[in-house]
Amino acid sequence: MYKPRPTITALKLSLLTLMMFAFGFLLVPIYDVICDVTGLNGKTSGERYRVTSTAVDQSRSVRVQLITMNNDNMSWEFKPMQQQLVVNPGQVMETQFYAKNPRQFSMIAQAVPSISPARAAAYFHKTECFCFNQQTLLAGQDIYMPLRFIVNQELPKDITTITLSYTLFDITNGFNGKQVAVVH
Repeated sequence: MYKPRPTITALKLSLLTLMMFAFGFLLVPIYDVICDVTGLNGKTSGERYRVTSTAVDQSRSVRVQLITMNNDNMSWEFKPMQQQLVVNPGQVMETQFYAKNPRQFSMIAQAVPSISPARAAAYFHKTECFCFNQQTLLAGQDIYMPLRFIVNQELPKDITTITLSYTLFDITNGFNGKQVAVVH
């Protein structure tokens, strides 16, 4: 009868544990790459888009709805200045969002975007966005934050409405006393 040696069994179990840890550790970056490439889950690229064409498709229009929400621990007032825009694919559009820190202390926030329907994310390009950087506001301070975007002309014809949603997160505690620039 075969009896496995304890050293080989322990080595195999250790290797299996290490592989499971590595897989779990790499899961988030792999998911982020897949979402960036495919637009899965409505995740948009966190990078600035470079305009390469100025042609505008005047023959059709797309409605872009803007929605904001705060994460559970975020107390800022946060809203779009326009809740809906009508754009022609290829047209550079600009709008603004308003944020106010009502607290008695400085806070740092990060906005995380999401696009719906998810397949539209590959055709929605931000050239300037407050979501590219953290926003630091002093106690009682408010700010108007720009968003400039282009809906690609190759957007499938059956997509007539795109919803851009931002969730605002309080990331103040993540800085642990580090110096951060204050928005004026």
